[in-house]
Amino acid sequence: QLKFVESGGGLVQPGGSLRLSCVASEVITDSYDIGWFRQAPGKEREGISCMEAYDSDYYIDSVEGRFTISRDNARRTVYLQMNSLKPADTAIYFCAAYSPGYGQACRSWAAYTVWGQGTQVTVSS
Repeated sequence: QLKFVESGGGLVQPGGSLRLSCVASEVITDSYDIGWFRQAPGKEREGISCMEAYDSDYYIDSVEGRFTISRDNARRTVYLQMNSLKPADTAIYFCAAYSPGYGQACRSWAAYTVWGQGTQVTVSS
């Protein structure tokens, strides 16, 4: 059964960078789309970026141009490179995966079934 373990979170000053890693328990095959989500204090979890099996990626407006999602199937790892971080980016970050049905896009956020435990990112001076 596919499982994830995230790492790379921490405390960073505004304008700084972090790279989150998400190691899978097995090879992430092309049957899975992958996504990154976050949950800020007092808010619902939101999908922020995702990548389809053939590397088509997507970002919500608030992270577009600052965050980059990538996957290394051979190393069973998914990454989220986060640059120009803002205090509003403070949240617990989760990676996730699901097997899409025909025509489903990776931003079908409610469809994700495999989750990591999350890693805390705090952006503060």
